[in-house]
Amino acid sequence: MGGIYLFTGDGEGKTSAALGHALRALGHNKNVIVIQFLKGRKNIGEYMFKHKNFRIYQFGRPQFVTKVKGKHKFMFKMKKISADEIRKLDIELANNALKFAKNVMKKKPFLLILDEVNVALYFKLIKLKDVLNLIKNLPKETNLILTGRSAPKELIKISDIVTDMKSIKAPGIARKGVEY
Repeated sequence: MGGIYLFTGDGEGKTSAALGHALRALGHNKNVIVIQFLKGRKNIGEYMFKHKNFRIYQFGRPQFVTKVKGKHKFMFKMKKISADEIRKLDIELANNALKFAKNVMKKKPFLLILDEVNVALYFKLIKLKDVLNLIKNLPKETNLILTGRSAPKELIKISDIVTDMKSIKAPGIARKGVEY
């Protein structure tokens, strides 16, 4: 029977931990599907990685979504598009990712990773009830990993293993091949 793993917290390494599980599954010739919410950068290592049993799908823009002082904000400014239009786009992309995940589950992958799903929930781009419904319908053969800061208590409660990544020290820079 599959398990539910949750990697959350303000520290680095949530996606990396999930990808470590993916590597382990691939070593046993298992199928792995990664669905990335809020990520659309194609120059990251996991996106460029090729393996017959590994598939990764992105549902996001190249820019990072952040929240400052209770507002939906973006670390990189987009030209000629309003914040409302960006928010609509993020909602559409996140809901497309969730629909895609529901479809993918029909294939009963050994490991399904919903990368940054917690952040999509935090920004209210998708509904918690929809994620809980997806988990309720998870095939018994499928292991599920949920990543991202600010995991809701409902997901923490139903997960089999929860890891809270705590930031002790971080260099503040992203290095190619290590952080991306």
